[in-house]
Amino acid sequence: MRSSIPAGLSHKEAELYSRLDPARFPQHIAIIMDGNGRWAKRRHLPRIAGHRSGVFAVRNTVQCASRIGLPALTLYAFSVENWLRRPKTETSFLMGLLRRYLKIEMPAFQEHNVRVQFIGRWRELPAEVQERMDWAIAETASNTGLILTFAINYGGRSEIVDAVNSILAQSRRNGNHAEIDEEAIEQHLYTSHLPELDLLVRTSGEMRLSNFLLWQAAYSEIFVTDALWPDFNGVKLLEAIAEFQTRERRFGGIHAIHPPSVQPA
Repeated sequence: MRSSIPAGLSHKEAELYSRLDPARFPQHIAIIMDGNGRWAKRRHLPRIAGHRSGVFAVRNTVQCASRIGLPALTLYAFSVENWLRRPKTETSFLMGLLRRYLKIEMPAFQEHNVRVQFIGRWRELPAEVQERMDWAIAETASNTGLILTFAINYGGRSEIVDAVNSILAQSRRNGNHAEIDEEAIEQHLYTSHLPELDLLVRTSGEMRLSNFLLWQAAYSEIFVTDALWPDFNGVKLLEAIAEFQTRERRFGGIHAIHPPSVQPA
């Protein structure tokens, strides 16, 4: 028996939700938010217009994820490579945009019971940005719904390096020999507190991971959409979940989890 449609979904979101099996929803979805610049270029607008529009896509996607009861959503917002590949004016704009976004969206985070967290080397960001991020973490710390994680100043390779260095530092403090195995690395990843990554979504049609959650994505399902990030929304999130529910998941063996039935349109 299908569960009732969550309140607050749009008509199209509700229609898609009704064809899904909530018991088989992914526990953790991560999204590579790509295409802001191309979105703006197609409209003969400056790149910052694409970033501004991308904020609305974040809002729509987060609210849908919260309404359907998704446990964890991780968004790739800014990579360690972005400092070199983007003009300083653009990176400064993005930092300011992040600060404004966190402040403006706080009432919605509280309304939807969203807990905000960050991963990456975000302690290297400007002090005023860190202060706003610390504030968002503290303000939402008691919320028990969706864990919304922003990957900022993040790199998948850097994360693995940081995990190994954390293991070595812990070993030195304890005065013992470091044992580095898969379990130890997983316990020291930025995402150690999150559910296993089930679904990785890439917007803009690009077929690459872009140094995002390299360890975590080892056995996750990957869904690529041609939609540029500013055009992404709750409907497209549900479309990705629908595709996820048709997959037969494999974890290095012959087969693992058979796809649940998805109601036809």
